[in-house]
Amino acid sequence: MNIAIVGAGSTGVSTAYALALEGHEVTVYEQRSTVAEEASFGHAGWQTPALLQPWTIFGLDPATRSTALPGRQALLRPGPAWHGDWSERWQRRQAGRRLRKTTDAAPALVALEQLAAHSLQLQQAQWQQWELDPESLRGSLVLLGTEAERERLQPALQALSEAGSTWEPLDATQTRQMEPALGEELEFAGALFFPEGASANGRLATLMQRQAAQAMGVHFEMQHAVTQVHAAAKGRPTQVWLRGQDMPRSHGAIVICTGAEATSLLAPLGLRLPARPLHGYGINAPLREESYAPRHAIVDWSEQLTLTRLGQRIRLAAGAELGRRAPPHEATLQRMYHRLNMLFPGSAALSAGVQVWHGTRLCTTDGLPLLGASGLPGIWLNLGHGGSGAAMAQGCAAVLADLMGQRPTPIDSLLIDPRRFG
Repeated sequence: MNIAIVGAGSTGVSTAYALALEGHEVTVYEQRSTVAEEASFGHAGWQTPALLQPWTIFGLDPATRSTALPGRQALLRPGPAWHGDWSERWQRRQAGRRLRKTTDAAPALVALEQLAAHSLQLQQAQWQQWELDPESLRGSLVLLGTEAERERLQPALQALSEAGSTWEPLDATQTRQMEPALGEELEFAGALFFPEGASANGRLATLMQRQAAQAMGVHFEMQHAVTQVHAAAKGRPTQVWLRGQDMPRSHGAIVICTGAEATSLLAPLGLRLPARPLHGYGINAPLREESYAPRHAIVDWSEQLTLTRLGQRIRLAAGAELGRRAPPHEATLQRMYHRLNMLFPGSAALSAGVQVWHGTRLCTTDGLPLLGASGLPGIWLNLGHGGSGAAMAQGCAAVLADLMGQRPTPIDSLLIDPRRFG
């Protein structure tokens, strides 16, 4: 089949690769000049456990705190351009109460972790085949500020257990033994160590996969913005309209992998996505001193901040803003710098070579992607991965190829069906 992929982030490139493996003729349309220039550019680097990637699951994140403290990062805050209500915070609190009351692991949480583990297995097989490594590390640590946070995470730990993940509870002393560069003034209760956890440079992995996809015949149309898509109709195939071109391109099927931009692209077709954009920040800084750097990927649960070492750089990711994108929130960035100096003082050179990213993730309320048939003839979706897009890209692409090929999938396809919210 002749298939169009709209979007060349980590999800779009992995989808193109997976479908090319099936023997399809694949064309990728991307408005930027290269791949992984939007949400995939500032990926935190955290891969597994996906459940503990900040802002993945409603109700697992710490309760939203007051923004009254000077310079304090607002974990979930309305952006300056936001004019909605406060239902998002209420929904998170309600979701948290439901999670803590349940005695069985939520199927969505288990499926999410299984999907991430499946993706990691596929990724590592590819890296071994290509004899390349995108600055990957094994082992992940979730720092816990209080014992109450450990208790709050019990629903996630139960789901992780059911998904086959293992972890070790650590006290503060044991945590410092694993991460001897942790700041002396840092106060915390302990950590959760995931020996099979992983991190990697998602953008570098996407660039590597683009080369592999091109070698298989995938055609990349860069700097070609898609302005409209048309579902198949009687006597007409699916169509892609490109900016500046008078005639559409026809394809046997279209897969939308554009993240938050999919909302405006699909709205004219009457398709409203059950997801909302969440804006966040990334800071890349040169590694200053090897011995001061983290040895594992770190999630600071109290701050909902991810810290990873990617080669000779340190990457922080944090922040969550609702509404339309607005200028960067300086207080959030300053809080991130401050927290880095608390966690691993002296690890990064912050005087030069620092790169700040402000991007958007499309998030669903259950944390699972919108993956599968859209309900419109010939239109398929691979969207809504939140902050775990690069982590789940290979698994989602493989599952979508199974769905398009009408084969059984490794997880319950009803849990990821784009129409599951009714």
